[in-house]
This record gives sequence, structure tokens and C-alpha cells, in this order.
Amino acid sequence: MPELPEVEVTRLSFAERIQGARITFLRMGKPLRWPLGTQATDLAGLRVIGVDRRGKYLLMHLDQGCLLWHLGMSGSLHFAAHQPSPGPHDHADLVTDRGTLRLHDPRRFGALVHVPDLNDARAVKLLGGLGVEPLGPDFDPQAFHAALRLRRAPIKQVLLAGDIVVGVGNIYASEALYVAGIRPTTPACRISRPRALRLRQAIVQVLTRALEVGGSTLRDFSNAHGESGYFQLEMAVYDRAGEPCRRCDTLVRQIRQGQRSTFYCPTCQKQ
Repeated sequence: MPELPEVEVTRLSFAERIQGARITFLRMGKPLRWPLGTQATDLAGLRVIGVDRRGKYLLMHLDQGCLLWHLGMSGSLHFAAHQPSPGPHDHADLVTDRGTLRLHDPRRFGALVHVPDLNDARAVKLLGGLGVEPLGPDFDPQAFHAALRLRRAPIKQVLLAGDIVVGVGNIYASEALYVAGIRPTTPACRISRPRALRLRQAIVQVLTRALEVGGSTLRDFSNAHGESGYFQLEMAVYDRAGEPCRRCDTLVRQIRQGQRSTFYCPTCQKQ
């Protein structure tokens, strides 16, 4: 699933090129996760003001309203002056006078939703419960520790919930917990202040590095230029079950948490 680094890399790869473009029309294919919320023809003639990100959502601000894009489990966006004829998994083409932004999503868990503004009930439902941005100024160390103290669930599950800090998905939660030396099964409320501060620093470090190398391409992720990411080449534990830890040579273990695979080093990561 595209996580925060992949979504931000995608945004950076097309945001400047589409800013100021005027929409010609929107082609919608098979139904996506949620309804568009307006008639596709109503978007014709609107201008793209800019593209921001909130968690794993891309917010395309228009001169009238906003388009919320979500890549789901397997989606990707590709922006080009000319696109080939849409295939069976190309579910949305936003055609502008500067090129076409195409949503490709084999599983159709992605979404494209139009709202009149971010105070609309649909926008609040999707964005209102998101936690702080991990790479922004509001990711306060003391507030992070205080929030963890209120949760009894395993720390990995708390990170994935996204209501304390947003965008730390399965890959980067495993990697950040490894860097911080914390076992994924540790109850969040048992994490001391010093360990919480190390975890916060590890989250920032891992996500920043992933952004620098273009995110992770485990299956088919690419940015809006069609370029792959390379963070998977540096992963310490994720998807490395049975391989030696890069620090101590202990074999990396894999467990299931909340129907998701978790990877950790039993020596380097303490309960």
C-alpha cells in the first residue's frame, strides 16, 4: 500500500506541472471506493490552484471546491501530456490543458471525491480523525508520549491507527520500531518517555530517508513520472523474515498483527 512517503513523492512529481491548469473533462471508469460526489461534467472549466497532502490523501484545490485523491492499496497516479487509451485498471482521467492525470488502481480501493470545501461533512469524515503530520512542526515529543500513555494496544497497531500520528503505515512502522529498538508487540502505554522520544525521532528519520530515495517499490509503485522508489533496498527488517539482522545477525522474525505482517529483530528490539 502506498504510504506517506510514496504519496508525497507522487505529489511532488506532478504538483508544479498541474498547478494553474484548466480542467477540460473528467473521465470516470469503474466505480471506486466512494462516489465522486458531483457530476464529472461539473468540473469542466475549473482551474487547479495547487496540490497539498494530508496523511495519505492528496488535496487538489480548485477555484471551486477540492478533489480528494486516495491511492488505496495498489493505486498510482501518472501525469503526462498524452496518455494511451485507458486499460481495465485505469479508473479516472483528469484531462487538463497541461496534460492528463490518470489514476491506475488494480484493486479499486482508491478514491476520488469532490467536496465544495474542507468543512464539508465528507471531507471531515475522511480527514477529521487524522493525527499530526510526522514531518511537520506539530509532531511534539511530549504530546506524542502523553498520547501513547493512553493506549494499551501494541505500539505497532497504535502507529497504524493514524489518529496520533498520521501516515506511518506498515512498512515504515516496522522500520521505525527497529531503529528505536522497540518490539512491535509492546503495549504503547508501557513505553517510557525516553523510548517514546527515540521512537518519534526514528519515525522522522525513516520517513525522511524514504522521501529522499523516492519511497518504496515492493510491487508496482511509481510516481507520476513513472519512476520507482528505492527505500526497499535499505530496509532493515520489513519483508526480511529469516534473514540476518543487519546489526546482530539474529534472524528477523515475522508475526501477524491485525491481519498485517510485522517484522522485527528479537535481539535488537526489546519488549
